Amino acid sequence: MSVSSSPYNFRVDIRTQYVSEQSSPEHNRYVFAYTITIHNTGTQSAKLVSRLWRITDGHGKIHEVSGQVSTTKRPPYLRPGEGFQSTEAAMITTPVAIMQGSYQMMTDEGHSFNAEIPPFSLSLPHTLH
Repeated sequence: MSVSSSPYNFRVDIRTQYVSEQSSPEHNRYVFAYTITIHNTGTQSAKLVSRLWRITDGHGKIHEVSGQVSTTKRPPYLRPGEGFQSTEAAMITTPVAIMQGSYQMMTDEGHSFNAEIPPFSLSLPHTLH
């Protein structure tokens, strides 16, 4: 899945994976890894400052997570044509959830904008068609 964030032309790609060895369905614990790749397809450089996630579980309960992007280095700075990839995990209490959010970006001139991350599903294999 990918999306472009206009007018700054950042594309976001998403891959998810169920992590069965860390999950415990009998205890309502479902762990998913998700890899987000953000590509600067535009002409302006920007720094990835923080993130905001909204996770809606199978019961409709919404949980928000915000803060720094998980990285051991300084915040990623994306020049035109460059990308950044981050793999994180989410633990939910239902076998299906929807995640969406945004990366907060800042240009060299100090202008802030959001690179939107479209809704994507976290679901056990073969749960959704």
